[in-house]
Amino acid sequence: METPKNPQPKNPLHGITLAVILETLVANYGWEHLAKKVKINCFKKDPSIKSCLTFLRKTPWARTKVEQLYLKLKK
Repeated sequence: METPKNPQPKNPLHGITLAVILETLVANYGWEHLAKKVKINCFKKDPSIKSCLTFLRKTPWARTKVEQLYLKLKK
């Protein structure tokens, strides 16, 4: 039996956009509580979905933290 050349574990975030992730977190936690859970300035100072998406798309470490929080929420 052949094994795949590049086996990858299933990605639980496959098909979920960053916008959906962020909107879900804001709906569940609100900006203030979200800023306490993930210490990112864009959640603290005049937050908006658009400005936070711009920041998260350019900042891999912050995006990872947000995605991890989303996965914990969905468990």
